[in-house]
Amino acid sequence: MYQIILIAAALAVSPVHAADPPQAEISNGVIHAKLYLPDAANGYYRATRFDWSGVVASLEFQGHSYFGVWFPHYDPKLHDAITGPVEEYRTGESGLGYEEAKVGGTFVRIGVGLLKKPEEARFGQFETYEIVDNGKWTTKVSKDAVEFTQELTDPSSGYAYLYKKTVRLAKNEPRLIIEHSLKNTGKKTIETNVYNHGFFVIDGQPSGPDFTVKFPFDVKAVADLQGLAEVQGKELHYLKELQPGGQSVFTQLTGYGDSARDFDFRVENRKTGAGVHVAGDRPLWKINFWSI
Repeated sequence: MYQIILIAAALAVSPVHAADPPQAEISNGVIHAKLYLPDAANGYYRATRFDWSGVVASLEFQGHSYFGVWFPHYDPKLHDAITGPVEEYRTGESGLGYEEAKVGGTFVRIGVGLLKKPEEARFGQFETYEIVDNGKWTTKVSKDAVEFTQELTDPSSGYAYLYKKTVRLAKNEPRLIIEHSLKNTGKKTIETNVYNHGFFVIDGQPSGPDFTVKFPFDVKAVADLQGLAEVQGKELHYLKELQPGGQSVFTQLTGYGDSARDFDFRVENRKTGAGVHVAGDRPLWKINFWSI
């Protein structure tokens, strides 16, 4: 099952982070992108919510920028101190094996590793858990692509997998492609879903009336947008510029069908003339819209 979460955001911040975390630069002559690489000791992102692979630090095309820092505070172990597009794997409302694990036992977050379950009332999506084993990460960098591989085995639970993600740039096109594969190599069934958190920061522009989000279907907002945005037909529009300090828009969006054709949307900024067109090859399970 695939879910997308969109964000258009920009903040004037100067985060402090470790000097030169492991990274790779790729280009196809049209797009230039920088990706952070998984590293348990010095990686840019070391929290336990998002998959550590495929973190795009920056992407530039024809003088426009599409990703960057959007958060006011940086800490490598903070759950959302990350730049998009990134993904989170979940089993139900928690991690793989969390419900059956005892306190002090372990559970799995795909793309992160084997985590220790503390004494707590329920799983905390935004909590950063103690990592027992990151598994074995390998990366293969070429001129226009980075291939990430994680191998993980939990002898106590019986979960094990081989996870691969490739982020590559299409030949001579302004297109970034994310490809995944997940092979179960353990004794237990792996049941999971994954969503992609866009974290678009287009030309450093603030979320506001200059942005429009377009869909191939008549979109409906589940939540009250509090006068900050509205949906009209196949589009979502901002009515006001979101203010620093935490003002945000959040809603689940509906209206899509069970075909992969509906996994298609655009985020465009009329002021700078830049935008992104995102499409997937699997049907959507859920769309959440959030921006700050």
